[in-house]
Amino acid sequence: MTGTGVEAGAQIARARALAVLRIRSRALAVALLPAAVAVILLAGTAGDRLEGPGWDTARAVLTPLAALVLLAAAGIALVVARARPAMSPTVPVAEEAAPDLYRMVRDLADRLDVPAPSAIALTPDCDSWLEDRTHRSHAPPPAEEHHDIAGAGKQAQRRQPVPPVLVIGSPFLWWMRVGELRAVLAPVIAGTGPSAHPDIAAARRFVRGLDAAVAVASAPRRDPVSRIVLAGAGRVARLLLRSCRIHAAELERGVAAAAAERAQAVDYGLRIVAQEQVGLAYAGWDRLLTRVALPAWRMGRWPSRLDAGVVAALTELSRRDRLAEGFASRLGERPACDLLEEPGAVDEAASLLAARLFHGGPAGPGPDWSPVDWSEYPDEVVDRKWRLDAARLHRVLDTMGVRPATGPTTAATHAPTLSRVLDHLTNTSPSDTTAPTGADTPSAGPTAPTAHPTAHPPGSGADTDPLDDEDLSGTTAPSATLAARLSAELAREEAAPTPANPSPAAQPPATAPAPAPDPTALWDDRALPLFPLQPPRTARELLADHLTAMVCCAAMDTAGATPGLDWLDGPTLLVQGERTADLAPMVLTLIEDGDATPLRLWLSQLGIRPEKPVRLG
Repeated sequence: MTGTGVEAGAQIARARALAVLRIRSRALAVALLPAAVAVILLAGTAGDRLEGPGWDTARAVLTPLAALVLLAAAGIALVVARARPAMSPTVPVAEEAAPDLYRMVRDLADRLDVPAPSAIALTPDCDSWLEDRTHRSHAPPPAEEHHDIAGAGKQAQRRQPVPPVLVIGSPFLWWMRVGELRAVLAPVIAGTGPSAHPDIAAARRFVRGLDAAVAVASAPRRDPVSRIVLAGAGRVARLLLRSCRIHAAELERGVAAAAAERAQAVDYGLRIVAQEQVGLAYAGWDRLLTRVALPAWRMGRWPSRLDAGVVAALTELSRRDRLAEGFASRLGERPACDLLEEPGAVDEAASLLAARLFHGGPAGPGPDWSPVDWSEYPDEVVDRKWRLDAARLHRVLDTMGVRPATGPTTAATHAPTLSRVLDHLTNTSPSDTTAPTGADTPSAGPTAPTAHPTAHPPGSGADTDPLDDEDLSGTTAPSATLAARLSAELAREEAAPTPANPSPAAQPPATAPAPAPDPTALWDDRALPLFPLQPPRTARELLADHLTAMVCCAAMDTAGATPGLDWLDGPTLLVQGERTADLAPMVLTLIEDGDATPLRLWLSQLGIRPEKPVRLG
C-alpha cells in the first residue's frame, strides 16, 4: 500500500470539506449579521451612547429586518434539515440472510484498515457504491441500533459518524466468483475510511441537505403560501449549491483517489480480471432487460429470476463469441450468490425492483402483474405476446375495411389468415386502399395520447398523410397507414382502465395510477419508471413487431413451430428445434418495398401455409 498516495487523497478531501464548511459558516454569519447589528443598537440605548433621531431610525428599521432575516434563516435551515436526500432504491440484505457476505466484507475492511459498512443492500444494476443513509430525517439503519453503546447515546453518534451502506449490483453476485467480487468491492469498501472523518461527513451531509431542499422546492405544490416560502428556500439552496459545487466535486475525487490507492495491495492481479467480468456483466444485463424482460413487462408479467437469467445470457454470449478461454473452469468456481442464505428469494426481490425501476410496475404481484418463471416464459409470454399482437393487427384491419384474402389457393373466409395481411401490404396502389366506414369505426371512448405523431384515431376527419412522417417516409402507403392505425390502437388500449379490478395493485404497469407519497419511503413511487429502458416504439417498429407475430402464429398453427426463448435476443421462433434468425429482413422488405416474394418463399420452404386460419388471443 502506498501510504503517500492515500494521505495525499485524504488531505485533498479534508481541505475541500473544510471549504464547504466555511461556505456554511459564511451563510450562517450573513444570516446573523443583521441581528448582531440590531443587538448593538439596542444595547446602546442602555448606556445613553447611541441616542438621537438617526440612531432611533436605524433601530426602528434594523430590528424588524433582523427578526425577518432570522425567521427566514430558521425556515431555510429547517427545510434543509428536514428535506429527504435522494436515496437509491435497493433491496436490503440483513446479516441473517447473508452471514458469509457480511463476514467477507468485514474481513476486507479489516485488511484495508477502514470501518466496515453499516449494512449491505442490492441494486438491480451493474454498479457498486457507498451510500450514506444517516440523514436526520431518516430512521437510523439497523446496524446502528445494534452497535449503540449504552450511556453514549446521541453524543457518541455525533463524534463517530455511522459508516455508509454498501450497495452491490445484484448481477455481480450471480455472475462473479467469490474472489472476483472481493476484488471488485475492495476499492468501494476502502471509501469508508475517508467517510469516517467528521469534517468530510459534515460537508457531505450539508451538500445532501441542500440538494434535497432544492428538490423539495421544485416539487409542485397547490398551497400558494408554501409555494412562495419554498421558492425562497430553494433559491437560497441553489445559490449555496453553486458555491459548493467545485469543492464537493474535488472532495469526492479526493475520497475516490484515497480509496483506490488504499485498495492497491488487495487482490490487485485478480481485480484486473474481475473488471473484465464487470463489462461482460453489463453487456449481458442490458441485453437481458431490453430483449427478454421488457416484452414480459409490457404484458404485465415480470421474470422472477433475472439475476439467474443473466448467467444464462452471459454463458450463451461467451459460447457464441468465444470471449474468454478457460470459460468452463471459471464457472466451476464458487459463485458469489452462494454467500446468500436464500439466493432465490433475493433474486425475486431484485427482479421485482428492476421491473419497477425500468418499467414502472406495481410494488407487489397482482392479477395483472404476476411473476413468470423461465421455464414458463415461452408459453406464458412469447406465445401470448404473438397471439395478442396478431389479434390487434386483424382488429385494425377490420376497422380499416380490409377484405379477407381470396384467390386460386385461398378460400373466402372471415377467419384471420396471414394471406390477408400479405395481400394488403403488397397492394401498393393508393386507390385500392380501403378507407374506414362509419360502421367500421370504433365507438368513441376516452381520448388517449397517441404513441406516435402520426397515430390518429381511426375514422377521425383530422387524419394526416402517414407518409408525411419522417419515420414512415420510406414505407409503402398501405404499410404507413396500417402502422399509424396500429400505433393509435395501442395507445388507446394503454390508456383504457382495467374493468376487472380497479385496485392499483391489479392495474397493468402502463395504466397504474400514481400512488400517494409514502412519508417513510426512501424514494418517490410517483416518478416511475425512474430509468426507462427504451423510448416508445415508433409506428414502423410496431408494424414490424405485429407482422412478425402474425408470421410466428401461422408457423405455430400450420407447421408445428414452437415459441422459444433466446437469452440474448428474447422471443424466438423454433422450427424443428432450430432457431429462425432470418425473418426480420424479409419483414422489413415487405414493409418498405411492398414485396412479399422473399417472405412467401421462406414460408413455403418451412411448410408454413399463410392461407390457413390462425388462433388469436
